Amino acid sequence: MAEGHRRLLVAVGTTRARWSRLAAYPTRGVVLAFAFVVVLGAALLMLPAATEPGRDTGVLTALFTSTGAVSGGLPLVGTGSHWSAFGEGVVLALIQIGGFGIMTLASLLALLVSGRLRLRTQLATQEERSLSVGGIRRVVLGVAGITLAVELATAAVLTVRFHIGHGLTAGNAVYHGIFYGISAFSNAGFGLRDDNLVGYAHDPWIVLPIAAACVLGALGFPVLFELLRSRPGARGGTRHRWSLHTRLTLLTSAVLLTVGTVMTCALEWSNPRTLGSLDWGDKLLDGFFTAASARTAGFTTVDTGAMEPATLLGICVLMFIGGGSAGTAGGIKVTTFAVLGAAILAEIRGRTDADIMGRRISAATLRQALTVALLGVGLVMAGTLVLLAVTRERADAVLAILFEAVSAFGTVGLSTGITGELPAVGQLTVIVMMFVGRVGPITLASALALRQRDRRYTLPEERPVIG
Repeated sequence: MAEGHRRLLVAVGTTRARWSRLAAYPTRGVVLAFAFVVVLGAALLMLPAATEPGRDTGVLTALFTSTGAVSGGLPLVGTGSHWSAFGEGVVLALIQIGGFGIMTLASLLALLVSGRLRLRTQLATQEERSLSVGGIRRVVLGVAGITLAVELATAAVLTVRFHIGHGLTAGNAVYHGIFYGISAFSNAGFGLRDDNLVGYAHDPWIVLPIAAACVLGALGFPVLFELLRSRPGARGGTRHRWSLHTRLTLLTSAVLLTVGTVMTCALEWSNPRTLGSLDWGDKLLDGFFTAASARTAGFTTVDTGAMEPATLLGICVLMFIGGGSAGTAGGIKVTTFAVLGAAILAEIRGRTDADIMGRRISAATLRQALTVALLGVGLVMAGTLVLLAVTRERADAVLAILFEAVSAFGTVGLSTGITGELPAVGQLTVIVMMFVGRVGPITLASALALRQRDRRYTLPEERPVIG
């Protein structure tokens, strides 16, 4: 009995130690949680009931689809043509878990980093600015409420349009509306048609609600919550002052959306395989949708593979930047891009400190932004190199490979059509890039901030030659 009691105490102690290590490094929990969901989703998609009759789903296809659904990345097979109703349900559940989970976990990590949450005092205090049980509950319920509201609103508009404008039965219209509403807000880019949204390119009642849901999901929960707090009638009313993060996210997102729209329309206006065959109203509509989707979702109303090389390169830049922090979009995030821009501008002006909108940016923030951006560049270049090596493509296919790699890292889901042609090693490379692209920037930025320690000494300063 004594030996059994001792073993029980050892087991309890080991379990507590493991949970303590996980609490000390919360970013590990994010990676493990998403890895578990990906593996579980792949196992469900390998079931015979998940595919249409006559279709075969191997391990790689299931793993690729599960990773793409959770991360909002590239689909490998047609969702509506390959998967059965059960399989589509699994894909939709993975999309929802990925979108909701990333917003929740990223928001908690962001608040933890900002000093508003304290893991060690979560059970000892109920202060509003600590990671108390009530604080976690407020964040989770807030994310759930916003997610449900946006998805239901988008689904309602789409359901009516699918039923009235496209002749779907009431049941099918509801199903399509819910699927696209969840996929759009989660920035997954998964659709029920093999041509993505090309068949709806002329319909603003389909295109614009999906674009709006994509943009809202890409802004991130902290921004959405702050916008709700500052609306007329809310507590505090319009007197609430937006934080620098919210102002920076909104401004940078608006600029990138405008630049992307102008770029797409200008470069594709006369391309007969994309916008050239449309009237000017549809050209503007699809140019705007391309810019909105390129940074976030991966939906498309035109043939991406038929775009001009200059357009593809410009979209690569938009995909790499991505959306807002603690949102459903990937990339290095718009705030990282803006902070680096401020640092460059300060250096050009000969200023010691970088500032944005009347606020000084700390040196630690600049280092974190630079680290996230350079590691992102390194991952994209490494992925591109591997894909080029395993496919042995010619020089004229480099842009298509680069586009695939950036789309995987940015968890966008756009492709020039080569995803299914990649060999197994290439598809595994894309899987890794999608997973790292989804959880990497969040966990990296959080880990860097949480590991900050002030040294008790400074080394002699010496300046190397730059440039």
